[in-house]
Amino acid sequence: MSLYILAAAVSAVFMGTIGAIAVYADVSAETVTFYRLFIGALLMAVFLLVSGQKDRIFTWPGFKVLITGGFLAGFVVFYVMAMGYTSMANAIMLLYLAPVTASVVAHFFMGERLSGMSAALIVVALFGFAMMLEFNFNLSGRGEEVLGLFYALCAMVCYAAFILTNRLIHDRVHVLTRSGYQMLAGALCMLPLMLQQGESIDASQWGWLVAAGVVPGFLAIMLAVVALRALPAATFGTLAYLEPITVVGLGWVLFGQSLSTLQLAGSALIVFSGIAQALVSQRVGGISDATGSEKSDQDVLSTL
Repeated sequence: MSLYILAAAVSAVFMGTIGAIAVYADVSAETVTFYRLFIGALLMAVFLLVSGQKDRIFTWPGFKVLITGGFLAGFVVFYVMAMGYTSMANAIMLLYLAPVTASVVAHFFMGERLSGMSAALIVVALFGFAMMLEFNFNLSGRGEEVLGLFYALCAMVCYAAFILTNRLIHDRVHVLTRSGYQMLAGALCMLPLMLQQGESIDASQWGWLVAAGVVPGFLAIMLAVVALRALPAATFGTLAYLEPITVVGLGWVLFGQSLSTLQLAGSALIVFSGIAQALVSQRVGGISDATGSEKSDQDVLSTL
C-alpha cells in the first residue's frame, strides 16, 4: 500500500511542476500547452501499444470526450498565462476553486444536492481565497495583478467545465482512452494558436517542452492510474492536494514568490477544505469534487 501512496503523491507533485517548467521554457503559453498535451497523448498511445492495449487506441471516444479536451486545453493555457501576471500561488489557488464552482453548478442544474458539510467547506475555501488576496478587493492601480487574476479565473471556469463534462461521459470509455483522447483533442485545439506565435525554439527550450509532456503530462497520469488501482478514492483525492502545495513551494524556492502569514493561512484553508471534503466523501462511500456526490476512481482520474 505504501508504494501506491507514494505513486499518488509523486503524481500530484509532478502535476504541480507545469508552472515552473513553463517559466523555464520561456515560450508562449500556447506552445507550452500544445507540447504538454501532444507529447502526453503520444506517449499514452505508445504505452497502450507496448502493453498490448491497442484496442483502447482505436476506439471512438465520443464527442463528449473531445469537448472535454477543449476545456482541458483552456484551463492549462489560461493557468500558464496567469502566472505571467500574478504569483503561482494566486493562480493555483484560484484554479483549485474549480471544484467549488462545479459543485454549485451541479447543485442547481444537475440535481446533485449539496450537504450541509459540503456547503460549509465551500464557504471555508472561499474565505481562504479572500485571505490569499489579503482581503484587498480594491484592484485599481494593480493592472498586471488584475490581468493575472482574470486569466486564473478563466482557467478556473474551464477546469470547472472540465469536471462537469467528464461526469457526463459514459463509463464504457476506459480511463486511458479518455485521458489520451482528451490530451489529443486539447493539443489540436492549441495547434493553430501555437502556429500563430511563429516562435523559434532553441535546444534548451525543446528540453523543457519535452519535460512538460513527460512529467506533468504522461508520467503524472500513469502514476495516478497505478495509485487508483489500489487506493481508496478519498485517499487519492487527499494526496492530490500536494499539487497546489508543490506549486506554492516551487514559487517560493525557485522564484522568490514568498507569501505573507495571512496568505499562507488562506492557502492552508483551501487545502484543508479539499482534504476534509475527501474524508467526508469517504464516509458516504465515494469521493466528490466538493459536491458530496459519489464518484468512481475513473471520475477522479478524469479531473487530473
